[in-house]
Amino acid sequence: MRKIYIFDTTLRDGEQSPGVNLNTKEKVEIALQLEKLGVDRIEAGFPAASPGDLAAVNAVARAVKNASVIGLSRSREQDIDAVREALIGAQDPSIHVFLATSPIHRKHKLRMEKEQVLETAERAIRYAKQYFSKVEFSPEDAGRTELDFLCQVTEMAIKAGATVVNIPDTVGYLNPLEYGNIFKTLKENVPNIETIQLSAHCHDDLGMATANALSAIMNGADQIEGTINGIGERAGNTALEEVAMALATRPDFFGAQTTLNLKEIAKTSRLVSKLTGMVIPGNKAIVGANAFAHESGIHQDGMLKEKTTYEIISPDTIGLKESKLVLGKHSGRHAFREKLIDLGYELEDESVNAAFAKFKDLADRKKNVTDEDIRAMLEEKLVDTPEVFTLETIQVNYTNQSTPSASVRIRKADGEAATEAAVGNGSVDAIYNAIDKATGETVELEDYSIKSVSQGKDALGEVHVVLKQNEVSAQGRGLSTDILEASARAYIDAVNRLIDKRKLPGRRDKMSLV
Repeated sequence: MRKIYIFDTTLRDGEQSPGVNLNTKEKVEIALQLEKLGVDRIEAGFPAASPGDLAAVNAVARAVKNASVIGLSRSREQDIDAVREALIGAQDPSIHVFLATSPIHRKHKLRMEKEQVLETAERAIRYAKQYFSKVEFSPEDAGRTELDFLCQVTEMAIKAGATVVNIPDTVGYLNPLEYGNIFKTLKENVPNIETIQLSAHCHDDLGMATANALSAIMNGADQIEGTINGIGERAGNTALEEVAMALATRPDFFGAQTTLNLKEIAKTSRLVSKLTGMVIPGNKAIVGANAFAHESGIHQDGMLKEKTTYEIISPDTIGLKESKLVLGKHSGRHAFREKLIDLGYELEDESVNAAFAKFKDLADRKKNVTDEDIRAMLEEKLVDTPEVFTLETIQVNYTNQSTPSASVRIRKADGEAATEAAVGNGSVDAIYNAIDKATGETVELEDYSIKSVSQGKDALGEVHVVLKQNEVSAQGRGLSTDILEASARAYIDAVNRLIDKRKLPGRRDKMSLV
């Protein structure tokens, strides 16, 4: 069966999602999980964007051993040189060079004629080829490029030394028939097309990214580019888990497969959601909370008799397991450790002890602790940020006839404690004003969101905030059965991250790319 290569761009195109800004440690954490998932290629970022982005790509390149690490580059020598520097130490380095080719981009963005586009791209590919054995070239906005010119561009790229030619539907404009026809035309008309791989990169502006990617496979594509959970700028990218499961579920139809470790899909999806702060819709295919839920009586009756009546994918296929242990405040360490193993977490004794202490604290507040509670508790601080400030106590006074007030006690890294009080136009606002006074930091709250991790009145709440200070922004997360405490913890987490970011050599600037 034909292999389809998986090119993951969660760390590059996915990070271009509004409100997402991953730091170096978070990028490495995601990259290592992508390695466990078994992706073939990881696009780690755009090194020329800033010194910070270059350093992050280099950290990923040095950490990943079993996948090709890729840096994005415009068709400029200085960009290519930045990728070379960023990929020092990579086991299998590769470069992704792009240049727009559509009439609208040639006229309004590049101000180039066709001949100039061909010359510029060829020069960049040949320059990159001097330093990289694997060169991918993308004609940006290929979906709106004239087919005859796209054939010319592809032929040029092959002659110049490209090993992969990517066909991006940059603005999510095409339908599956049109997109598939591009690959069919290239296969039939471009000389030596069999010597390279053709790649598909789709955006979801019209909701057809996955369908377009599958159409590309049916018409000869060798590689699919996309992101975990389908994140990305605007409406996002092709969701890689959807493509992988479509191929795995319907090999009779597609005749192709990936080599992904499908049991790592759920864990990878959760990690990306946690670190980006992007909540997965409940009805999201494959990884949504309702993807394997059945409420209708008719459906439930069918499921009880034979699961395949309404379930074409087993939850176990993507790494989800039904809970068989109900954990509460009377549960022991052994049962807790078994639950961690069942959920896919292999921790050292010291880490288990720390997690067990947090579990017992949570169990005192909840009658039953669910799998999702445990996952959220463990993943709250997957990436350690130096804690300049920690929350010790919080007190809130509120009635509907008075102005809300709050007092907080915060411990500083040097051991000194600060207690401050403030008022606000709501309880959360009062808490945040008090924290500002205690920390002495001036910040702007750009985003605040809260969600329930599990069900019931005693559900664990997760708060996500984005704070901005000057031109730097940072995310923070907090967990608690009390949403006011979770709000305070998220805010302090973000403040600590902002302080940590001030130490970085440069700030990553996002750019609208392929």
